[in-house]
Formats: sequence, structure tokens, C-alpha cells
Amino acid sequence: MERMSPLQVQAYEYLKEMILSGKLSPDELYSETRLSAQIGISRTPMREAIQCLSQDGYITVVPSKGFKVRTLSGEDMEETIQIRCAIEGFCVHMAAAEADTRKGQKLLSVLERLLEKQERALSSRYGPSAENLKQGICSRESLEQFMEYDHQFHRALIDYVGNREFTQTFQRSMYLIHLTTQGALSVPGRTEDTLKEHRMICSHIREMDGDAAYKLMLVHLMMPLTMHLTEPSKK
Repeated sequence: MERMSPLQVQAYEYLKEMILSGKLSPDELYSETRLSAQIGISRTPMREAIQCLSQDGYITVVPSKGFKVRTLSGEDMEETIQIRCAIEGFCVHMAAAEADTRKGQKLLSVLERLLEKQERALSSRYGPSAENLKQGICSRESLEQFMEYDHQFHRALIDYVGNREFTQTFQRSMYLIHLTTQGALSVPGRTEDTLKEHRMICSHIREMDGDAAYKLMLVHLMMPLTMHLTEPSKK
């Protein structure tokens, strides 16, 4: 993104928003030419934006034909979660080791603010639907807000370490992370459990208990895969 022209950034952000909002279907093959005309830009910046989206895992390019929105397979979920466990497990352990420093205290302040935002998102989680209230299901708007703060929480831990490879790997996996998180948090009660786990992780960091923070982070990140593997088979 840093070396992209303004038109390339415009095309990238437009397509990413369309993908994340579900306006582009995974079942359809999309044309570079048609999308360029739709936005009102030339094919060159659109082509570059498509290549960046492919690198970042949002789409799959079909040579000479166009692209398709990427879907989440079981293998994708497993590999993405394993990568996150390796990176974020290290990051949370380092944060706990430095929790008594000025840098560590600053991180904890950031994490606490994000926890407060997640709490506020949950305060309006049921929306206007009586059925949602009965089943404990988040409204779409509050779920999207909660997910955004969830991503920011984990990104803050990664950014704390200052490893550019970690940051770039997280960015490249962002769409698969989004799909994995969306599926898990759509399960009734999982948002509340996620917030509890985030609070416990912060508590372990503050207490400088790196081993406990590390173990809980792995359980926390593995939860979507655990839920997926224990789903009853659909016949």
C-alpha cells in the first residue's frame, strides 16, 4: 500500500470494502475491465489493486479471466490460526516481561481502552430484534464493531514488539482472520467469552505472568478451530 498511487489506493479500498461488506460474492468471477468502468478509473491502477488484494489474501486471481473472492477452507483456518499462535504467543510473552516499563504500561493503557470499547459494543449487542435478545445473538452492527476492536486488540500486541515481518504477516492474513473471527463470534455467547479472555490476558500481562498469558492466548486463538472441529456433521 505504501508505494501505491492514489488511484490504486482508491481501487484497493473500494474493492476491499465491497468484499468485507459481502457485496462481492465468492461464487462470481469478476472482471477487471467492468470494475474499472464502475469506479471510473483506468485498468492499470485497478490491475495493481487486484494484485495487492491477491497478495493480502482477499481474492484469487484467475489468469486472463478476472478474480474471485476467496473463501475460508478448513485448511486456511488451521494454518492462519497456527501462524497467529506462533506470533502472538511470542508477543504476549514479551509484553508480560516488560509490563513494569513505561512502554509496557502504555500498551496496557491501549488494551484497556479497547476492552472498554468492546464492552460498549456489547452493551447494544442485541439490537432491535426480540429474537436476537432471546437467543443472545449480536446485532450485525455491534458484531462488526466488536470485531474491529478485537482486531485492534491483537494488532496492538503485535505492534508492541515492532517486528515488521510480524506486522506484514498479520496484514497478509487479515481477510482470513476476519472470516475466522466472524464465524466464531457469530456463535451465541462467544463475544462475551472473548471479552473475558481478553481481560484475563491483560491481567496476566499486568501481573507479569508471561507463561499464563501465553497459554491463554493460544487457547483463545485456537477457539474458532476448536468450535469448527466440534460442530456436528451436517447430513
